[in-house]
Amino acid sequence: MLNLSMFKHAALAAALLMPACFAYAHQYKIADIEIAHPWSQELPPNAPTVAAYFVIHNAGSTADRLLGVDTPIAESAQLHQHLMEGDVMKMQPVPSVDIAPGATVTFAPMAYHVMLVGLKDRSLLQDGKRFPMNLRFEKAGTVIVDVKVQKQPPADTMDHTHAH
Repeated sequence: MLNLSMFKHAALAAALLMPACFAYAHQYKIADIEIAHPWSQELPPNAPTVAAYFVIHNAGSTADRLLGVDTPIAESAQLHQHLMEGDVMKMQPVPSVDIAPGATVTFAPMAYHVMLVGLKDRSLLQDGKRFPMNLRFEKAGTVIVDVKVQKQPPADTMDHTHAH
């Protein structure tokens, strides 16, 4: 039989290991919202901005909305979308991003992305480094994710899908 003291130690061990599991998997969950593999490409020399990417899945039965993003490494973090207008690819800010029930929305190059403007700490934008980013959802609340900086985009994020 498990006594209260053993239960407390087991619960503490589980709580301490949980962040490591999530960090290893590089996935996050808040309410019905799942965020997978937040990443940013290594900052090119003299680049004034850089983008961050991730995949959001709504596992719930009601819609939610990404209202905004912020990070301590930039003065502002703006939600943007690439759109095709005629034969021209255009980038424009969006006020929010809807996530329908059961839907997956991919933030990737040439799709939705977070533009980091007014970079404060360029040293964190080198390959292998990480930085925190807050994602604010209308219903699920705010979740802090750890953005991994990489030289190359991960192969599985190059599908350019907005939602499916």
